[in-house]
Amino acid sequence: MQPSNTFLVKKLSSSATIPTRGSPLSAGYDLYSAEETVVPARGKALIDSGLSIAVPEGTYGRVAPRSGLASKHSIDTGAGVIDADYRGPVKVLLFNYSDADFTIQKGDRIAQLILERIVMAPILEVEDLDVTARGSGGFGSTGGFGKAVKDVAGSLI
Repeated sequence: MQPSNTFLVKKLSSSATIPTRGSPLSAGYDLYSAEETVVPARGKALIDSGLSIAVPEGTYGRVAPRSGLASKHSIDTGAGVIDADYRGPVKVLLFNYSDADFTIQKGDRIAQLILERIVMAPILEVEDLDVTARGSGGFGSTGGFGKAVKDVAGSLI
């Protein structure tokens, strides 16, 4: 059993790099590639970090893009949730939204891992939910472009 606030990391490969933080107040731990690979133009690739991890209980690891890769090279991440009970290899799904292939070198920083606290709430099935001002409004319903439409009673639709 690990201490509650300890982030455990195991190297699965000699080419793996232990995650680092860019500064003392960085939210994320940089994840590094353990292999050289190419993310094809307008394509995707699964990059191996060469690591297995154990995040503290009550948290999960969210794999997020690195801002420099996103802004300079149009590289983004996908499918990035690492549960506290997962012990397999950490791999990062990268999407290349540019028109040029993007080469990842062994040891390159490819993403960041942010530890986020979670609530494990029990599920209770109910017949009805309470009424809220927002109601069932979905995408774009809390603001945005265009005029708000009201019904005859003056309520937003």
